[in-house]
Amino acid sequence: MSYELLQQYWWLVVSLLAAILVFLLFVQGGNSLLFSLAKTEEQRKMMVNSTGRKWEFTFTTLVTFGGAFFASFPLFYSTSFGGAYWLWMIILFSFVLQAVSYEFQSKAGNLLGKKTYQTFLVINGIVGPVLLGGAVATFFTGSNFLVNKENMIDQMMPVISSWGNNWHGLDALTNIWNVVLGLAVFFLARVLGLLYFLNNIDDKELNDRSRKALIVNSGLFLVFFLAFVVRTLLAKGFAVNPATQEVYMEQYKYFTNFIEMPVVLGLFLIGVVLVLFGIGKSIFKPGFTKGIWFAGFGTVFTVLALLLCAGYNHTAYYPSSLDIQSSLTLANSCSSEFTLRTMAYVSILVPFVIAYIFYAWRSIDNKKIDAQEMDGEGHAY
Repeated sequence: MSYELLQQYWWLVVSLLAAILVFLLFVQGGNSLLFSLAKTEEQRKMMVNSTGRKWEFTFTTLVTFGGAFFASFPLFYSTSFGGAYWLWMIILFSFVLQAVSYEFQSKAGNLLGKKTYQTFLVINGIVGPVLLGGAVATFFTGSNFLVNKENMIDQMMPVISSWGNNWHGLDALTNIWNVVLGLAVFFLARVLGLLYFLNNIDDKELNDRSRKALIVNSGLFLVFFLAFVVRTLLAKGFAVNPATQEVYMEQYKYFTNFIEMPVVLGLFLIGVVLVLFGIGKSIFKPGFTKGIWFAGFGTVFTVLALLLCAGYNHTAYYPSSLDIQSSLTLANSCSSEFTLRTMAYVSILVPFVIAYIFYAWRSIDNKKIDAQEMDGEGHAY
């Protein structure tokens, strides 16, 4: 592989991890419905145990995504995680709340009580998807940072990146389009959570309410998602001159990227169709419980296509709204060729890890959760 191809390969890997993470947010989406969907403590317990068997997959993928980004594109890591730290710290703290809640809510003698820990799960279910969606939206709208690589030789303060204000990432929420995508990801997570409950829980009353809630949350998801996509395709994008690496604004840049990369466009369209099919069939066919798989794969394809559109075809994937020439591209923010090449060999193990996750998933879900299991003596959250 050439150096340029290695850069594109690792953007593909990072984008795929991000896409899988968005799918796994069904855990957060399901948790956000704990008090509105369940009408009895038994039903709430079934919901908690349904998502509780998968929360570690989400948390592990989040950490792996951050690690892969750090190793392959360290300048993004230092710029975003180092500059927008309030945004990322709130996200991480909400996930820590989730982990603590699962482990301690049913412990004998816990001081806060089960309902408090369940409230923490709801907080994570709302805050996590909204802020992650807002963070991803900045790949298209821009962030407030400066990059000056000459600072590397400054012995007193060798800081390459700096944030342009004291909000340190929370300023992303002042851009309406970042909020729009954040809400789209939130309602998508709830849709996926509802589809997962239909697939994983054997309780007719809870399933009937899940299908009704699916209609409302799907409608809200489509409104926010389509608004963001249409705006993004019609807006100016951050293009890169391949000869000079100069960043400039280009009208319809992301729409052009889709047209000039038909494989990515096809991936996006297939993903959208799969999501709509999974939702539609689950709503109109009461006995259908496989919607999570159609919508899940569709989510991965759609998010992957959007992120590839943000980084490929001479596009600045992390644009700066403060200084456009500080925008990060695959070329100016990646690791050395040696590092990327060495990690590429290690990435050969990724399919084996995915196969193990698939095996573990099937083993955990070989039987649907029901009220009888909750009353048994086995492990329950």
